[in-house]
Amino acid sequence: MAKGTKSPKKVRIGVVDTMFARYDMGAAARAELAACPGYGERFTVVARTVPGFKDLAVAAKNLIEKDGCSIVVALGMPGKAPIDKQCAHEAALGIMQAQLMTSTPILEVFVHEDEADDPKVLESVFENRSRKHARNAYWMLFEPEQLSRRAGQGIRQGFDDAGPLVP
Repeated sequence: MAKGTKSPKKVRIGVVDTMFARYDMGAAARAELAACPGYGERFTVVARTVPGFKDLAVAAKNLIEKDGCSIVVALGMPGKAPIDKQCAHEAALGIMQAQLMTSTPILEVFVHEDEADDPKVLESVFENRSRKHARNAYWMLFEPEQLSRRAGQGIRQGFDDAGPLVP
């Protein structure tokens, strides 16, 4: 690099997960991001953990405003009870509000405890959804054409893709 020129600033991707989730969603998301081109050179990951999904919005907002993240992946697991579903809805509204307040994408990644009865299937949903949304965050910043190529294809995170209505 020529004398007097600055190296380009690395982009920061935030990952915030919870202690309440029954699977380490943050580890899956961080592993996926570490496998993306440019990890460590073009971008770094800033990770935080909060107690539960109702704490994700403020943590994501802080990752943006205090840690300079350009996008955040917010991972959590609502439980099975009706109150858990209501709280998940309210937490999702908080995440949406944090996006609007910061003009920065926050990808909400919830895996509901009752999405599968079989623990192995549920584990697969946790892993798949966490990784795919981490990859989506990377694509949003560095390869948006990857998302455009998949538009209208019934792509799903967590379970098998639904596929397009018209092949």
